[in-house]
Order: sequence, then structure tokens, then C-alpha cells
Amino acid sequence: MARVEIYSDFFCGHSARAKRLLDAKGVAYEELDVMAQPGRRAEMAERSGGRKSVPQIFIDGVHVGGAEDLEALDAAGELDGLLGGGA
Repeated sequence: MARVEIYSDFFCGHSARAKRLLDAKGVAYEELDVMAQPGRRAEMAERSGGRKSVPQIFIDGVHVGGAEDLEALDAAGELDGLLGGGA
């Protein structure tokens, strides 16, 4: 299974959507809360090419974007492959 990291914010509906999709697929992920750990926001921006909004999602270290990008990958049938077979 792929390593999935999500930079998120507890109050962000988009973050919740992305996590629900991954939960539905039975995918474990590491959540990096940018509100609880403010230094994470700068780290996220550096890793994502300057993006400052949450969520920002990485699969095996590769930036895939936000919740809408994750949903688009799923709709295109590409997400399960990135996740190593998915659910």
C-alpha cells in the first residue's frame, strides 16, 4: 500500500471530503494538521510548489493536489493504481 500524507485543517470541509474518500477505500494516511502544527504550513507550501490551501495530498511523496484532484483521479479510475491497488 502506498504512503499517503494529507496536510489538513480540522475545520476544512475539503480536507474532510478527501479523508472520507480515503477512508471509504480503506486507505491509511498520515494527517499533518497545519493548525495544530503551524510549521507544517510552510513545509506543505514548499512541497506542493507554493500551494497554501488545504488539503494538499501526497501519495508516495508525489503531490497529487487537493480534494478535487483526488476525486478526479478516483473518477478517472487512476486513484486505486496510485494507492497500490486500493480497495
